[in-house]
Amino acid sequence: MKLLVRVLMLPAQAPMLPVLLLVSILMGMHLSLSLEQVDGRLTAQAEQHWSAECVQALAVVIVCTIPDLLLRRLSWMITTSPGLSLVVALLSVTIVGLYLMNIRELANVLVLGSAVLLARLDLVRIRMLPPPLVVALSLGVIVLGGLLLGRHLILPG
Repeated sequence: MKLLVRVLMLPAQAPMLPVLLLVSILMGMHLSLSLEQVDGRLTAQAEQHWSAECVQALAVVIVCTIPDLLLRRLSWMITTSPGLSLVVALLSVTIVGLYLMNIRELANVLVLGSAVLLARLDLVRIRMLPPPLVVALSLGVIVLGGLLLGRHLILPG
């Protein structure tokens, strides 16, 4: 009962959680407006782009929520194998290069990452420290729910 009351009071205690939801709703609306439409319906390419944007949003949430665990495991794998370190370096340079070629996508990632980090910082401030995977899952649900809500506000049906 005490946990339920604490969870219900989260938006008042951690105001960055509703801000994260608002940012993801606005991002969902922005992405839906930029997708190609034919007769009010999305094309197959636009659906694939939407799926890629959702995967990108989840990746941002995971990287921003559990960076210590992620970086510790990644650095352990890199130190054990020189070949793997080369693959990781090439992959990271390629991904950063692709984002720099399309600055609009980089801006979306930076805005979402900042909102997730602020929400996580707000949870730390109120001393609500669940395990990192629980935080990643809950913030992922908030972000994906906001993206879908923003999409359905623009594209009803």
